[in-house]
Amino acid sequence: MRPTLYYDLGSPYAYLAAERAHSVLGVAPRLEPILVGGIFVERGHGSWAHTPERDARIAEIEGRAERYGLPPLRWPPGWPNNTLKAMRAARWAQEAGAGREFAEAGFRRAFAEGADLSDVEEVIGVGAAIGLDGDELARAIERQETKDALKDATARAWERGVVGVPSLQIGDEVFFGDDRLEAAAARLRH
Repeated sequence: MRPTLYYDLGSPYAYLAAERAHSVLGVAPRLEPILVGGIFVERGHGSWAHTPERDARIAEIEGRAERYGLPPLRWPPGWPNNTLKAMRAARWAQEAGAGREFAEAGFRRAFAEGADLSDVEEVIGVGAAIGLDGDELARAIERQETKDALKDATARAWERGVVGVPSLQIGDEVFFGDDRLEAAAARLRH
């Protein structure tokens, strides 16, 4: 039973989960790009990043990254950024067979290097870094089929019980949050 990790490149918690999922789970999860903004619409509220919890959560994330042995977080300017086009690119990269590479490079570009992935040139740079054609990527993120694929993946995730990112699905069970990876690993072992 291979787990599925639902992510959005704008989520620092999803970055933490993506960086450590393989080592915690003992198996590399299938990475599934979705648009967390679509999940926010379905659940009727948005991100903690726009609440009084912001500073405490940022400090918590930075502490987790340190405990996990990850580089210090470098927050993209203006975070949270609009990752719609970045997630379309992630969806296209997945369909082109480079989904994992694109996700890993995108997360590191955003949260280890502090790049703003709402900038299409940054997204093209992520693709180029893993060998994807920048012109094709730029065209793909504007194609209706790419837009529809991301919408459909997000809708399917919601139907499966995904209420935010990161979420890890094992069978019919969904574990929401970076802090639930250990519980998911225990589920995999049983």
